[in-house]
Amino acid sequence: MNLIKYLVVLLFPVLFVLQNAVAEPTNALHIAFPDARLTVSGLHWFEEDKPVLHRLPVRLKDTFRPPVWGLSQDPAGGRIRFRTDSITLVVIAQNPNSSTMHHMTTIGQSGLDLYVDGRFIGSAWPGKEAKIRADWRLSETRQMHDVTIYLPLYKPITISEFIFDADAKIEAPSKFALPKPVVYYGSSITQGGCAANPGLSYQSIVSRWLNLDHVNLGFSGNGLGEPAVAQAIAEIDAAAYVLDYWGNPSPDVYRDTMPVFVDILRAKYPKTPILITGAYYFSNECVNKERAATQDAKRKIARDFVTERTRTGDKNIIFVDGREMLSPEQAEGLVDGVHANSLGFYFCAKGLEPYLRKALNLPCSDTKR
Repeated sequence: MNLIKYLVVLLFPVLFVLQNAVAEPTNALHIAFPDARLTVSGLHWFEEDKPVLHRLPVRLKDTFRPPVWGLSQDPAGGRIRFRTDSITLVVIAQNPNSSTMHHMTTIGQSGLDLYVDGRFIGSAWPGKEAKIRADWRLSETRQMHDVTIYLPLYKPITISEFIFDADAKIEAPSKFALPKPVVYYGSSITQGGCAANPGLSYQSIVSRWLNLDHVNLGFSGNGLGEPAVAQAIAEIDAAAYVLDYWGNPSPDVYRDTMPVFVDILRAKYPKTPILITGAYYFSNECVNKERAATQDAKRKIARDFVTERTRTGDKNIIFVDGREMLSPEQAEGLVDGVHANSLGFYFCAKGLEPYLRKALNLPCSDTKR
């Protein structure tokens, strides 16, 4: 998809909702959530704590600072996936707090996104009494399709029911290109602030491009490189780890925490690729020398750390210059000078893709992004 077509999808999601809204099917098939036919991806500990849709396990709650635990209740990166030949789909859910941030849409914070065979179809968001009722048309004809529903980036959600056509088939979703997920750790930027839609964080975008599973462990304002979070992440046998937490710590904290964080992962996974992103461009770097110096310091810390680890024998650690993900020429991709908007996340995905593709030995693509 070229950039112009991509922007149309970003800017006009409501049109898709209106075009695809449907009434509940007669004699419908009601499936209470959770159900084995509805695969939950991106929430690693779901089977342990279901039906709660959160990102860290209850048994480790006391090891995290309260803000980290609170943010883990937001199911950013979580998806519900299946194949079905149902023409219609209704999802019943509840979101206790629909919108609280001035620089992010209600859909992105609290809503749901629907993709069918990798294509965006529509969204749903809380209405009265924080209830969500998504009424979607999946297809014009009865045939099997891959369905993915992206969960909210910044608010907890409870899903109660899926409603299909009465005689619909429901099967396991198609397989990813790799059996293991890519795990991301970081700040609000990693969590998805401030994408307009749940499916437009950069991890979700690049994962669709490469057909990868992913786990989003970004914690808004609280990506500080803490060992307790590293220990939790080490429970996930990943295809790769992306450490994207430059946004929150001071340069000194960033420098001190990174070796410990990486050592915890390396103790269990000595050869799994680890990608460390440097700071991307903040729009006021060009006029604020102090901000520019801080960003440059973090870039140097990340680059020097990877250089030293490579020199001492770690052949699977990779530095990604954040300015290749979002550069001064792409400053319109920032909603407030700091957080990416949906366009900014497109830029981030495009910049990260070649590094991730190479690290995972995925075939090259001729598709123009």
